[in-house]
Amino acid sequence: MTKISRISSETDVRDFSQAKEAPMLPFRGTLQPVRGGLRSALAVVLAVVMAATLAGCNIQIHSQPDPSLGSDTMLVSGDTGSPTFQRVFNPFLPNKRTATNYVFEPLILQNPLDGELTPWLASKYTLPNASTIDMTIRSGVSWSDGHMMTVGDVIFTFELLKKFPALDLFGAWASLASVEAKGDHVVFHLKKPDSPAVAIIGNTLIVSERHWKDVKTPTTYEDPNPVGTGPFTVGAFAPQQYSMDRNPSYWQADKIQVEHIVLPATNTQLDLVAKGYDWAYAFISDVKGTWGKANQSNKWWFPVGGVISLVPNLTKAPFNDENLRQGISHALDRDRIAGSASEGYMEAATTVGLLLPNQKKYLDPSIPNSGLITQDKKAAMDYFQKAGYTLKGSSLVNSAGEQLSFAITTANGYSDWLRAVQEVGKQLGEVGIKVTIKAPQPAGYQAALANGDYDMAMGGTGGGDVFQAYNNLLSSTFYEPTGKQASNNFQRFKNAEADRLLAAYQGTTDATEQQQSIRGLQQIMYQQLPVIGLYYGGLWGLFSTQKFTGWPSANDAYMAPQTYGVAPLAILTHLKKDEGGK
Repeated sequence: MTKISRISSETDVRDFSQAKEAPMLPFRGTLQPVRGGLRSALAVVLAVVMAATLAGCNIQIHSQPDPSLGSDTMLVSGDTGSPTFQRVFNPFLPNKRTATNYVFEPLILQNPLDGELTPWLASKYTLPNASTIDMTIRSGVSWSDGHMMTVGDVIFTFELLKKFPALDLFGAWASLASVEAKGDHVVFHLKKPDSPAVAIIGNTLIVSERHWKDVKTPTTYEDPNPVGTGPFTVGAFAPQQYSMDRNPSYWQADKIQVEHIVLPATNTQLDLVAKGYDWAYAFISDVKGTWGKANQSNKWWFPVGGVISLVPNLTKAPFNDENLRQGISHALDRDRIAGSASEGYMEAATTVGLLLPNQKKYLDPSIPNSGLITQDKKAAMDYFQKAGYTLKGSSLVNSAGEQLSFAITTANGYSDWLRAVQEVGKQLGEVGIKVTIKAPQPAGYQAALANGDYDMAMGGTGGGDVFQAYNNLLSSTFYEPTGKQASNNFQRFKNAEADRLLAAYQGTTDATEQQQSIRGLQQIMYQQLPVIGLYYGGLWGLFSTQKFTGWPSANDAYMAPQTYGVAPLAILTHLKKDEGGK
């Protein structure tokens, strides 16, 4: 079963290296309760500190860089949630260190904010047709051991993943039929027309044949001394902290101005404020009054990273009635839900499944208000009546006089989702619906979704790759009956037109034709509501300009502000020294 990860409107500082690369990279999955999780103690601790300060105590929040770190050294919160580190840099293992992605590189970088692709170890790529991907492998790239990267290394990497499917984190061989070398090109032949597979194949991290060819058990190999093409190599390593050193032979060495990166093993979110971190990925309550107040050089950017939605079980009545789903959608005040869940950081989401404004270029202009549904209780009652429900006193009842009632399932500990569910329940109560809450542990939550053992659930959907987002939600390829584990399409949506549009997108390389398919899929999302979008989930970038500038921002959204995955490759090649502390 595909592992469910989560982009939340709230995230703790934890070891993201323990998860697979989703969601920031595309994969063949459906509903992705998107990366994030339990609220850590930071908000509580900071609230206590701030209260004490206001009460006249001498506790002060301030941020001072560690004096032992030079002006060219960056302190990064990437590997946390574990008291000690294992020296694991195998790029294909789920328990690898975060900085593994500072060592290894993919053929193509994808920006999870909008899905845009940038050639990386491949200097360019073309799709001669929807079943063929031709990548030109970049010349002049050397491995950190001094040997040159070759087309043979790329071929070796893909053959390694074919031989050991457990290493194929993105599912490249679900699309691939064969791979062949042609001069300085690698040609990927697909099993069927599947043009969006270029992103999945391109995201594969490339390894050195010389370094890996004699590895007997690559599925357990820790690769403690990795050889990569990336901007950094492993420096000093200890159970509580390790460092990464600038790779002087990096093919973009002139763009790397960070000499060393230090990643401590343990820290609390309070440490992020107090110890002068240069870069972190974390939700912080009252970011302006905590992180921002601690140091004038502290900046933040919380872009949209997913859509938090109500996920109806479409195999159950009355959720299989789109009038009922529309009634629920129109009964909700999304602004109130977003404000309650995300503490005001995120806004109400549209129902079309796009990340806006990130993916505005794909938006169907014929859909009113970009698909954002504002609360309209009269319209909601009209839809409920079409679904066979009327208001009797303060209860919405069916023809038998039974009140409409159901449970919403969320994961225990996802406090932002819990707040959202509570607000949804309150608002639906105002139109006569009785809502209860189920909050199993995360594993139980995932099992409930996979088996269809729920009425309605909270879930995170969407992502940077526009096709994958829709394919994840709408393709009947992943449909399984209730009681049988689904790897995807947990709401169990079946629609012939959606399947036709998805296949049409896959079967062409023409951008205009693909846009037509995407607009058709938006219409299905808007009209049929296979999921009910509520509010956007955020990506929580915290950074300091004390030493380095050039961080991604709303004005320069070249990459998501994440410390994990391949996003740092784009970020580290953009940063500039600023020893003046601007």
